[in-house]
Amino acid sequence: MSTAPTGIDQEAHHTRIGARALLAMGGFRRLLFTRFSAQWGDGLFQAGLAGAVLFNPEREADPLAIAAGFTALLLPYSIIGPFAGALLDRWDRRRVLVLANAVRGLLILVAALAVATGAGGTVLFTLALVVIGVSRFVNSGLSAAQPHVVPVRNLVEANALATTLGAVIAVIGAGCAVGLRALFGDHDLGSGLTTGFAVFGSIASAWFASRFTRGALGPDEVDEPAQPLVAVARGLFDGGRAAVRTPTVLAGFVGLMAHRMAFGVALLMVVLLMRFRFGEGMGGLGEAVALVGVGILIAGLVTARLVTALGRRRTLAGGLLLGAVTVIGLGLPLTMPTTLAAALLMSFAGQVVKLCVDAAVQRDVGDELRGRVFALYDTLVNVAQVASVALAALVVAPDGGSPGLVLAAGACYFVGLAGFALVSRDHA
Repeated sequence: MSTAPTGIDQEAHHTRIGARALLAMGGFRRLLFTRFSAQWGDGLFQAGLAGAVLFNPEREADPLAIAAGFTALLLPYSIIGPFAGALLDRWDRRRVLVLANAVRGLLILVAALAVATGAGGTVLFTLALVVIGVSRFVNSGLSAAQPHVVPVRNLVEANALATTLGAVIAVIGAGCAVGLRALFGDHDLGSGLTTGFAVFGSIASAWFASRFTRGALGPDEVDEPAQPLVAVARGLFDGGRAAVRTPTVLAGFVGLMAHRMAFGVALLMVVLLMRFRFGEGMGGLGEAVALVGVGILIAGLVTARLVTALGRRRTLAGGLLLGAVTVIGLGLPLTMPTTLAAALLMSFAGQVVKLCVDAAVQRDVGDELRGRVFALYDTLVNVAQVASVALAALVVAPDGGSPGLVLAAGACYFVGLAGFALVSRDHA
């Protein structure tokens, strides 16, 4: 049973010690490198595959095909996430990280071979479903393990550093894919070679994870019932119940799901705008991705300070409000400069919201349930984004210029802000 504070604004025992002191903690530093390696590989794999499907002259892409591609990247954990979470709370997380990275590395090589040989969309999307599913499993394991390498009073700051730098590393991985694509070519063979480079991230991540001793990453207590399937089903129920009963987590889920729905709409529009309206192709998308990384980095630098000054509740609400203003104010002009500016500010706003929710789960949910709640968290936000991309693909203009969808994305933020305020007020 968790004894952590559960009030929306309660930040008791939170102290800032700085990045240097955090990095002096050997366990945190090792887990950070495990995360960096995995997320660099994730960014490279996803960008390499996206380039192969969306910006390959040997293949055609329309809004529905693009939506299918995003579904392949986001849906896997939406399906296996809750089961993975239950397993993360029953299996040694060190062993999970090592084996999952090894499996992911093999699958990346298979996917790269499929790309290089010109395999069809169904084959590529199926392989992507499996690879990204394993990647999400690894990421949840990293999040659930973090309280074992950092004192609870430093979790907010450590989470901001790890999550933010990890996201930036993923963006760097995507940038590496753009560079490798320029080196190897944009045809099937070049795309396959680019995608295959992601295997080095899995190899490095598995090696760093293996440096931990057995049991060092939790879980602390393991309940081993006679029937594993019953345990998984019970785990799903327990994770959902823990989220509902923890006000910080429930309110945060509402806000973050709203952001991911708005972001899904914007993501589809940006890809179409870059390819068909602006004529910028992969280079233009690379600029947008780079600005997303900048926004994420800035959020990591200021979120902990904002939480200390304003409290988690006001900080999260401010992120949602900024997202709404950004998507409407900068999205409606439908120009290249405003689109890039929107990418920067939306990523900043979304990362602020995410860091607040991550901290809520890590601080306010007991270790025996944390993996299941993180898995449920990933599932809900990914389902929200997949649904928004799929729905937007049905009505978006062929070149991405759809003002109505911009307004719909803004409405998602306002609905999320209202829901967050309602849940927060009811549990105040």
